[in-house]
Parts: sequence; structure tokens; C-alpha cells
Amino acid sequence: MVSTLDDTKRNAIATKLASIKLVQQLLIENEELFLRESTDSEISDRIRDFLEDDRKNLGIIETVIVQYGIQQEPKKTVQEMVNKVRQLMQGSELSFYEKVSQHELLKHQQVMSGLLVHKAAQKVGADVMAAIGPINPVNFENRAHQEQLKGILEILGVRELTGQDADQGIWARVQDAIAAFSGAVGSAVTQSTDKQDMNIQDVIRLDHNKVNILFTELLQSNNHQKIQEYFGQIYKDLTAHAEAEEEVVYPRVRSFYGEGDTQELYDEQAEMKRLLEQIKAISPSAPEFKDRIKNLMNIVSDHVRQEESTMFAAIRNNLNTQQTEQLATEFKAAKAKIQQKLGGTATGANV
Repeated sequence: MVSTLDDTKRNAIATKLASIKLVQQLLIENEELFLRESTDSEISDRIRDFLEDDRKNLGIIETVIVQYGIQQEPKKTVQEMVNKVRQLMQGSELSFYEKVSQHELLKHQQVMSGLLVHKAAQKVGADVMAAIGPINPVNFENRAHQEQLKGILEILGVRELTGQDADQGIWARVQDAIAAFSGAVGSAVTQSTDKQDMNIQDVIRLDHNKVNILFTELLQSNNHQKIQEYFGQIYKDLTAHAEAEEEVVYPRVRSFYGEGDTQELYDEQAEMKRLLEQIKAISPSAPEFKDRIKNLMNIVSDHVRQEESTMFAAIRNNLNTQQTEQLATEFKAAKAKIQQKLGGTATGANV
């Protein structure tokens, strides 16, 4: 039996990710409410853009959680905070200005939470960095939203206090602030017109990158306990990935990828699972352990090359954007269920 990397630090990051997801859902609820309450067309347009971004970013956060492989509940205090804010937003106690002000604070909280997860991942492991990588553009986008919300608050605040419109140069100053903050990366993220969620190729590639990092770290380590933990994570990640592909992806691509090529993918994964079970029975201190790992890594690498070249090309040529994003959603849902079955929520879980 080998233990996975579900240690205290990794579970803490999983809890933070769950809290980020919960707050993201609240942001979406708020923006839907603001659109119903707003009487200013320009402000409504801005909020509509926020809503589109935040719905997309919720999908990215869900991808990160599944990719991370450990599922936890949000922190209790965050759950309580979300419930209180939801009640305030739905009530009549706060003015529209005050509601948007609370929303801006939530955006700030999301930015700080995202940055905290990023910094914590740097201390925990390269595989964690690979898993949470997609959340970084979400952080940039939330920061850009903050700057625009400040402009909205200035307009709403002046109107609330004086009954008159604020300086018409506000939006120009907001855009300047966004540009100054974002730089090249932020500008690309916040001003892009591409509002798409991750497609199935993106999500599968994330899995491939993460397991490659785990293989590398295992082979570089001489600590038998760490080797055991790395293999435990490889075992769980590859098993969940393979079963989700076999449940969702391969049946979908079979008609246009071809019976023979699709069956080859099934066969490769059957061999991979067989090797995983063999390695599972070997002590990490055994001389042949790393040789078996190298053999497994070679099989996985060949499988990855086939998927990322010919299968991905077939998907691009036969499925449209909406279909590839829907396939990604179904894959993530299937993988999350498999992770739970494998013990993704347990601390110190064994495979």
C-alpha cells in the first residue's frame, strides 16, 4: 500500500480552492442581481462583461480543483461569510452603491486568495504548481475587475450623494489603471475577446503535464517515503485520468478517430493499469522499483504523444468549440467522481 501526497499542506490548499470556488459562485450571483437593479446602460455593460468573465473563470476554477486531485469543503468561516453577504445582497438594507462596494471587496478577496494559493504551491511541489497554473489568469482578471469596479463606485457614489453625474473622465482613468497594473500579461488576459472555457484538449494536456512532473520528481528523489508518496499520486492521477477518458472521451471520438486507433488507446491504458498494479506491490526501496517506473513512464509518454498529436487533431477537425468545451465539462465531472471513489477527500489516503 502506498500513500498519496494528501498531506496537511495539500489539504489546506484544497480547502482554499474550495473557498475560492464558493466565493466565485457568489460573485456570479451578485452580478446577475446587479444587472436586474442597474438603470445605467454603461454600468450594465461593464457588469455584463464581468459576468461573462466570471462564469468562464468558475469553469477554470473547477478545472483546477479536479486537476489538483484533492477535494475539500470550503472553510466554515467562508461559508458563513458567503451566506451573510448573500442575504445582504438580496435584501433592501443596502443601497446599490453599498452592494457594489461589498462586491469590490469580494473581488479583492479572490485576488488575494488566488495569489496565496500560487505562493503556497511554490512551497509544496512542482506538481501542485502545474495543477493550479490555470488559476493565474483568473487572478489577473479579478484584479482588472477591481479597477473597473472602483470607477463604477465613483459614479454611483457621486450620484447617491449629489444626484448628479460624476466626471466623465472616470472610465479613461480606469482603463489607464488597468493597463498600468496588467502590463503585457494582464492586458492580454483582461482585454482579450476570447471568453471561452477550457476545451478537452487543454484539460487532458494539464493532466499529462502534471504526471510528467510527478515522474520526474520521483526519479530524482532518493527518499523512500517521498518516492512512495509520489507513486501514490501517480497511481491515483493516472487511474482517474484513464477511467474518465474511457468513460467520456474515447466513446465520443471513436466515430471519427477510427475504431483501430481508439482501441489502441484503450489497450495502452490497460497495459498502464497493469503496470501500476505491479508497481504498487513493490517496495519503493527495492532495486527494481525505479526501473519499473521508467518502463511505466515510457508507456505513458507514448500514449501521450498519440493523444496530443493524432487524437487532438481529430478532435479539432470534427468537433466545434462548444462541443470540445462540453466534452471537457463531462470529463471533469467524471474524473471528480472517480477521484472521490479513489479517496480524494481523505487525509493520508492510500491507494
